Amino acid sequence: MSQSTKFYRNCQSCGMPMHRDKKGGGRNADGSKNLMYCSHCYEAGEFTLPRISVNEMQDRVRTKMKEMGIPGFVAKLFTRKIPKLARWNST
Repeated sequence: MSQSTKFYRNCQSCGMPMHRDKKGGGRNADGSKNLMYCSHCYEAGEFTLPRISVNEMQDRVRTKMKEMGIPGFVAKLFTRKIPKLARWNST
């Protein structure tokens, strides 16, 4: 199964559980649903933050989780796996 047809439980850019994405995932350039990335990270066939580094993504996700009331230590545990996601390992 190729990456374009494989179902991912979590966004392969930020790690957010795909079922929590209100838009049901990002969109490809042709308008079809992208199965790898959430709508916060990927729209119209492009990353919404194309120049963000993996460390900046971790900080961004940690901050968002804290804003949602998630304790800092839990946010840190959750974001430690972001560097292993497909977006950051495609180089």
